[in-house]
Amino acid sequence: MSHRNARLTVHGRRILVERVQSGRPVAHVAAEMGISRPTAHKWVRRWRAEGEAGLHDRPSRPHTTPHRTPATIEARACRLRTDRKLGPARIGAILGLPASTVHRILVRQGINRLSFLDRPTGRIIRRYERDRPGELVHVDIKKLGNIPDGGGHRVMDRRQAIDNKIATTDARKSSKPVIGYSFIHSAVDDHSRLAYSEVLTDERQHTAIAFWQRANAFFAAHGIAVERVLTDNGSCYKSKLFTHALAAAGITHKRTRPYRPQTNGKVERFNRTLADEWAYQRPYQSNNERTKALADFLHTYNHHRSHTALNGKPPISRINNTAGQYT
Repeated sequence: MSHRNARLTVHGRRILVERVQSGRPVAHVAAEMGISRPTAHKWVRRWRAEGEAGLHDRPSRPHTTPHRTPATIEARACRLRTDRKLGPARIGAILGLPASTVHRILVRQGINRLSFLDRPTGRIIRRYERDRPGELVHVDIKKLGNIPDGGGHRVMDRRQAIDNKIATTDARKSSKPVIGYSFIHSAVDDHSRLAYSEVLTDERQHTAIAFWQRANAFFAAHGIAVERVLTDNGSCYKSKLFTHALAAAGITHKRTRPYRPQTNGKVERFNRTLADEWAYQRPYQSNNERTKALADFLHTYNHHRSHTALNGKPPISRINNTAGQYT
């Protein structure tokens, strides 16, 4: 791309060629346009060899780099990075290369940060984002242990918390301290990251269907018409009733590949945010207290909390900025 003080742009080079083509000397045309004769000859020569394409800028990268690290060594460095998660210093010691050279190799291959890789497999994570709200909504369920009345071990010592669990367990059951689980059903819009969650008692198909109907109404209230829903392969989502419920509303149901939670990564990351900033953000005295706090968290998340994928803005900003564009 031409710099701001360049004498010639693509349009100027075209004028140069046209004047030379008319039979005028290159030296005279160069003087008129305020450039040197070698520069004028260069563009005329390129035009004669390549035509219109020769008038455009080229990258300054050399055609050959004799001192570049051989491809076989680069491949070994990449394997050490993806298989063993080693850093530039350790890879350099193994391959006999400076750490700075290894770092340049990793940057060139797009694996200089471990966050770019899937930890179990070492594969590069392919990140994606849909173009408009409602084009894809991620849906998932997170299971959390219930909190007994009076609080769990985050409020009291562990022995007292176990006794408290036993006291709140149904008398017909054994004295084993089991108090059950809550199931947090969540839906996250792929483009805007607008989120909707509910704390429910199970993860059965009818519960999942009823949740989605309420979530769909939530998105519709924000002007989002849902086109596709992406879920994992949980039993409630594999049921025909769930798929039929989506189809009845004109929504396509998609499922992730087995054992590939990164495909559904936006709601998976939202589940982690739920745990850090709501479920375990502070000690709760009861399960009801934690459930009531969810509404405040969701309002903060959607309307006030900055999101790194949205340039530091909350999800609602994308809904407001794109209102009316996709209807």
